[in-house]
This record gives sequence, C-alpha cells and structure tokens, in this order.
Amino acid sequence: MDKQLINYLQLFRPITIADGNIIAGYFKPQVFKEGDFLFEGDKVAREMFFVCKGVVRIGTVNDKGTEVTHIFYNENHLCSILQSFNDEVHTASFIQACCDTEVLSISKSKLLELYQQLPYLKELIDQLNQLNLIRKVNTRNAYLGEDAETQYRIFTMQHPDIALRVPLKDIASYLGITPQSLSRIRKNIK
Repeated sequence: MDKQLINYLQLFRPITIADGNIIAGYFKPQVFKEGDFLFEGDKVAREMFFVCKGVVRIGTVNDKGTEVTHIFYNENHLCSILQSFNDEVHTASFIQACCDTEVLSISKSKLLELYQQLPYLKELIDQLNQLNLIRKVNTRNAYLGEDAETQYRIFTMQHPDIALRVPLKDIASYLGITPQSLSRIRKNIK
C-alpha cells in the first residue's frame, strides 16, 4: 500500500527512494469493512486518509435525521474533513467505508512532523487537496438544474466504478433523492 501512495505522489513531483521511505514510515495501513466509519464526526478530524482500495464517502446527517452524502473518494485520493483537520474545529461530517476499504492514515501531528522533514510535501498535499475540492465543485456543478434521471446518468458516466461498488442508498443520498426514486430511475434506464 505504501508503494501505491508514493506512486501517486510521484505523478505530481519526483520523490526520491529515501524520501519515499520516510513518507511510508509515517502512514499506517488500516482496513475497514463496508459501513465502518473511518471518522464518526461530532469531534475534530485529526487524520487524513489515502484510499488504496475501495470507496469512502463524506457525509452528514441533516436536520430531518437523513444522511446526506457530499462526495465519494475511491482509490488514489486523499480525504479528510479538511476544515476540521486544518482548523482543528468540530465537525458533524463523517467518513464511512461504502465497501470493504483499505487506506493509509496519518494523524495531523505526524503530518506536521513529516512536513518538517520534507518541506516540499506540504505544498504537494495542499495541491492535491485543492484538486479534490475543485473536482467536488465541478462534479456538483454538472448536476445543477438537471432532473434526477439526468443526474444519475451524469454520475454513472463520471464515476462508473463507484456506481458499481457503493450501496444504492448512498448514491441516492448523494443525488438528493430517495432510494425508491433511484430504483425507479434505474429500471427506466435499462
């Protein structure tokens, strides 16, 4: 798994073998089953995750008690509740495994230590987090003004691998519709 992280980082800048070994030493592998929470919310997010295998979702529970999915992350993505992680503030958001998932995790304190050893890494991680945020905004903008069926079609075109691996209820919560409505839409499309 460490090699997967280093290979991913090297897509954005060269990393020496020695630096790769240092980075790998700071991340710890973790395995989660479908439905497990990587982060439960209602506290400060103190870890960042790199998804090696599987899909996770970031979501919240709205005022009506309904879960709302904000974004999915699959392999080769960093994820955390960034505002909470960066600013050390409480968040109601959670991170949950949508299927069996393997990640590498690093605590904020360990990440700051790593930045001391490899200062260029802060700029790189910030760049990757910014790319994730841009991806999230662009994806959400693609759905604006579209009906539920069109939103589902866009979702399956942009994320076919995620659509096949996550529960229907999670996709429905991401699109802002009921699982029953999504089930009807899927029947009409086939």
